[in-house]
Amino acid sequence: MSTLLELRGIVKRYGGVLALDGVDFGVERGEVHALVGENGAGKSTLMKILAGAIPRDAGTVLVEGAEADLDSPAASLRLGIGMIHQDLKIVPEMTVAENLLLGAEPLLAGTPFLDRRAMERAARAALAQLGEDLDPWAKAGRLGVARQQIVEIAGAISRKVRVLALDEPTASLTGREIARLFDVVRRLRAEGAGIVYISHRLDEVFEIADRVTVLRDGRTVASAPASTIDRTTLVRWMIGREIAEGAREGAPAAGEEILRLEGVASGWLGPVNLALRRGEVLGLAGLVGAGRTELARLVFGADRPDSGRMFLEGREIAPRSPREAIDLGIALLTEDRNRLGLVSTMNVRENVTLASLRALGRGIFTSLRREETATRRHVDRLRIRAPSLDAGVDQLSGGNRQKVVLARWLETRSKVLIFDEPTAGVDVAAKAEILALVRELAAGGAGVMVVSSDLPELLGLSDRILVLCEGAIAGDLAAGEATQERVMTLATGGGREAA
Repeated sequence: MSTLLELRGIVKRYGGVLALDGVDFGVERGEVHALVGENGAGKSTLMKILAGAIPRDAGTVLVEGAEADLDSPAASLRLGIGMIHQDLKIVPEMTVAENLLLGAEPLLAGTPFLDRRAMERAARAALAQLGEDLDPWAKAGRLGVARQQIVEIAGAISRKVRVLALDEPTASLTGREIARLFDVVRRLRAEGAGIVYISHRLDEVFEIADRVTVLRDGRTVASAPASTIDRTTLVRWMIGREIAEGAREGAPAAGEEILRLEGVASGWLGPVNLALRRGEVLGLAGLVGAGRTELARLVFGADRPDSGRMFLEGREIAPRSPREAIDLGIALLTEDRNRLGLVSTMNVRENVTLASLRALGRGIFTSLRREETATRRHVDRLRIRAPSLDAGVDQLSGGNRQKVVLARWLETRSKVLIFDEPTAGVDVAAKAEILALVRELAAGGAGVMVVSSDLPELLGLSDRILVLCEGAIAGDLAAGEATQERVMTLATGGGREAA
């Protein structure tokens, strides 16, 4: 193999914070090189430098042996470097084809006008490589997060990049979609491309990567062929210690019913019947598009049901908005934390206390002291890494942003908490902390519902699992009878059980 990309001694500072401290990293032709580390270790910063999104303060970048000046995203693309960021870059009001070909749109010969037929052919061809048959002229903003991610990956592939960097590409994908993505990655590798693969899902790293490099505190601490190390070693390199990754211990605590849905339906979803008890973690499993997130939004008042009844602690409720649901004691940690979970123009303190201003205020005025006290309590408890409470949330890593959203709902002391993909894009140490906290919240008397595409995680966390398929409940499984095979059989329409 020959070297496609080499980064030497890369340094990046943000004010007084040294984000990257002399990082070395390289990618060979026909190699999948995984880059791993805790949130805040410097992975995304390094990839932004590679993508030309931010300048480096020191160090050298070599592309096929020649020094390169990555002074813009366009410069990186011209050099054959493609980047799929953890935070989606989709333009919601543009179509699938327009997003996929953004910056590389074909024109009608001799005119400044777009060649829409050529755009459609290119979009369909790129999507077909991922096994997708999306309408090229559908609005991208109407797609779910998983399919928006696929549009971005297809866009990079359509540019025939030599180096493709994937930052948490499977965070919102199902097992079937991940397998399809891995097929594409292997084909690109076989054709001689170099793949940089960033993921907190270590099982994926060992499945797809040829080599693994670990960053910790902005430094390269280890690099080795994936076949020569095990999971325990990799975790120890990442965080400097060993951790227990399991979250569920012992039998679930019995409790009275806290939430009940009777015949709840909305459009193609339902009718759904379910009961959630105090102290219970109820997992919602299913493929993307099965209705898990749609069900969560109905309970949270973000959408209105067409029919059915909902009860909280035995009293019928009908939240007409998230504000009403919050006042009732229902919280939703959304799947799309950046677009729907956080206010990017606000700082850490403002985001944490956003749903609790009435409780933290004095009359019609907000108490800054109470806000700061509440925020500091959660920052310390969740070990949120932030320069200060007044730092903008856009300065934080993906995992720390997720913790900020989680802190907001902890402050509301909700009775029912719904977690939609709570550990997507979160490092292995933070994942263990979040899963343990979910169990802690249930043990404290809350009813918890968890939507997750990480099936092993869901099986290890849940006391009971509801499996959705095409908008209906296909099965209700106790923890002792739920297996990956049984859940996937139900999720794909096989062996449907009575709900």
